[in-house]
Amino acid sequence: MNKKNIQAISLFSGAGGLDLGCKLNNIEVKVSVDNDFDSTETLKLNKEFSKTKILHQDVKNEEPEKLEEYLSNKKTILIGGPPCQPFSKNGYWVKHENRKITKDPRNCINDFFHYVKKLNPDGFLIENVESILHPVNKSAVDNIIQSTKKLDYKFKMVRTNALDYGVPQKRKRVFFFGSKNDFSLEDPKKTHFDPKKEDLFDSNLKPHETVGSHIKEFSSNKYSEEQENAELGTFYKELMKVMPGKNYLSLCDGKQSNFKKNTRFWNFLLKLKSDLPSWTIAAQPGPWVGPFHWDNRRLRVPEIAAIQTFPKNYKFFGNRRSIQKQIGNAVPPLLGKAMVNYLAANL
Repeated sequence: MNKKNIQAISLFSGAGGLDLGCKLNNIEVKVSVDNDFDSTETLKLNKEFSKTKILHQDVKNEEPEKLEEYLSNKKTILIGGPPCQPFSKNGYWVKHENRKITKDPRNCINDFFHYVKKLNPDGFLIENVESILHPVNKSAVDNIIQSTKKLDYKFKMVRTNALDYGVPQKRKRVFFFGSKNDFSLEDPKKTHFDPKKEDLFDSNLKPHETVGSHIKEFSSNKYSEEQENAELGTFYKELMKVMPGKNYLSLCDGKQSNFKKNTRFWNFLLKLKSDLPSWTIAAQPGPWVGPFHWDNRRLRVPEIAAIQTFPKNYKFFGNRRSIQKQIGNAVPPLLGKAMVNYLAANL
C-alpha cells in the first residue's frame, strides 16, 4: 500500500515519538491530542507538524466525531500510548486488594477504544510498558483483546526492544495492533541484532547501536547545561568511583563498602559506557538515578533526545524537568517508524 494514502490521528501524543514514526513513513498526522501544555507546544515548535491540527485537550473531554473534520478521503490509523503509570513495575509493590488498574484515572485504554468505536479507523496501535504483561495487569490486557475483537478488528500483540530497530537504548515495550484485515506479516521486521549472539546473525541486519556514536557530538562546552553538574551532590564521590557500564553494586565489595547489595534500585549511580547501548531513559528520574555520562555528570537534553532518536534539531518546550519527562515518556521515533510501518503493511 502507498503510505501516502494513509493518514493518522494521534492520541496521548506527548513530544511526538509515534507521530514522528508516522512522518518517517510518509504518513501525515492530521490531528495530535494531548492534555500536557508543554507537549503540545513542543509539537507546534517543529516543522514536521506544521500541517497538523494540535489540540491541547484531555481525550476524555474531546468528542471523537469532531476530529473527522480534519480528515481527508484516505485510510486512517489511530495511534497512541495511553499513560503507563498504572502498569509500571512500581505498581508491583501495591498489594493486590489496593490495586485499582481498571479504575485508575490514568488508565485511558477505554478512552482510546471509545475513539476507535466512534471513528472506525482502518487500523490502530497502542503502545505501553512491558510490565503491562505482568499477571497483576491481566485484566488490562484482557480488556484490550476483548475490545479489539468486539469492534471487529483482528488483534496482534508484539513485544519489542528498541535496540532491535536502531535505537541506541535498551527499552522494552509492548504494542497492541488492530486491523480490519488479517495480519499477513508475522512480526515487524527488525533492522539490528546483538552481535554477541552469533545465532542471531543475519547479513541483512546491523549490529546494535552504541550510545557513544550518538551523543559524542554533544560533549563540547557548547552544549553544557547548569543542571548537568553533580559535583555538589550527596553521592558525587561515589559516582566518580563507578566505572563506565556499572552501577552502585560495584561499590558493594570489601570492608570499606559504600552500600549494601540490593538496597537500591538497579539504576542507582548507573553510568553509561560509550561502546555499549544506553539503558532506558526515564521520564522522572530521582537525583541519583542514571544513566549518567561517563564524564561523571548528568546527561544533557540533546543527549537524551539523541538516545531516544529524536531528530538533531528537534525543539522542546518547557523547563528542564518538563523536557526530561517529555523525552522519557516518548516512543523512540525509530521504534515508532517500525511499528507504524508494520501496521500500514497490514491494513
